Amino acid sequence: MRIAIETARLIDPAAELDRVAGLYLADGRIAGVGAAPAGFVADRRIDARGLVAAPGLIDLCARMREPGADGALRVEMRAALAGGVTGVVCPPDTDPPLDEPGLVRMLRQRSREAAGARLYPLGALTAGLKGEALAQMCTLAEVGCVAFAQSGALPDDRGTLLNALRYARTFDLPVWLRPVDATLAAGGVAGAGAVAGRLGLPAVPAVAETVALHTIFELQRATGQRPVRVHLCRVSTAAGIELLRAARREGLPVTADVSILHVHGVDTDVGQFDSNWRLDPPLRTQRDRAAIRAALADGTLDAICSDHAPAALEDKLLPFGEAGVGATGLETLLSLLLAWAQSDKVPVLRALSTVTCGPARVLGEDTGTLLVGRKADVVLFDPNETWRVNSESLLSYGKNTPYLGRELAGRVRATIVGGEMRFERAPVGAAA
Repeated sequence: MRIAIETARLIDPAAELDRVAGLYLADGRIAGVGAAPAGFVADRRIDARGLVAAPGLIDLCARMREPGADGALRVEMRAALAGGVTGVVCPPDTDPPLDEPGLVRMLRQRSREAAGARLYPLGALTAGLKGEALAQMCTLAEVGCVAFAQSGALPDDRGTLLNALRYARTFDLPVWLRPVDATLAAGGVAGAGAVAGRLGLPAVPAVAETVALHTIFELQRATGQRPVRVHLCRVSTAAGIELLRAARREGLPVTADVSILHVHGVDTDVGQFDSNWRLDPPLRTQRDRAAIRAALADGTLDAICSDHAPAALEDKLLPFGEAGVGATGLETLLSLLLAWAQSDKVPVLRALSTVTCGPARVLGEDTGTLLVGRKADVVLFDPNETWRVNSESLLSYGKNTPYLGRELAGRVRATIVGGEMRFERAPVGAAA
């Protein structure tokens, strides 16, 4: 299909583009920006006056609940498109874990059948994610895994982790790790500090993150003169960010992301044991949040993810320490990103880079931009339209979000993947 999007405000951080112009899509690619290519005849023209056209969002962590819950992938893919997300990274902590080629093939096939966002599966770094033996990394890479991860904390067996990093380095496979030391975080459900103490909640100290980061960087150095590429998932502390900055200055090939909920939330938001704020990593202090926001603004942190984790209502009705971990986030990611940019006066190009070209660079993917010739993954949204977050407005299986009942600004009107209109909230106006 050939689509002409006219009079939109085009925003592309990768090209430092922010102006009202036309965008032309053909054969699954960006065919023209500003002016249509020679001989271009549109199958559909869209008058996008008042809307922003930007690269589709890329979410570096979204749980699709498959394998595990049959049919869930189609539901969560619909939620992704409703949130303007055109690419989702699926972590390996599925049921069963993504440690066998057959499971990855099945997941990718179901993703194609769902006709949703692009799916980027992470393979398990160790068999069964048990941290004891290496998974079939090369075989998993051949069937479509973009990188290899150890969900949760670092393996207790550091020798196994070092062997996995060395193996990944040999075949130039990226490794994604959560910087958490299990022995220091064991049993914790809230960030260490005055709030956890007042509420009597077992705490996860900041040192659980910093000790893990020291370990990761030391093992990364041990993989050779050209160390293995490492991506850090969900950094959450000011001290951890300083270690990340030092590693970058040293020249270690390391990237990092943060959850959008940690861009906004702090430990006091737990309030009277609000289980929708039961997250992993837990919410930290205002100082930590300020450090996260500063690191996003200056580029130390590469990306923001939703850390989407849809859960059943009954899982969140349990006492705080026993409640299901995580929040649904695919559909609120864009609105919360815009809210952060507005509150901190962050330029919109910089803010959108954390969910477009930033994560695309982490993945090494040909997406996240509106440059001519690149994949035509585009989101159209109204930055001023408000919407109320409730069980009716959320398409995800999970309604577990701390923003339930809140009104947010920024509403996705349409989502295009590979030049195909995959989602329209309502028919977008035809151009005259």
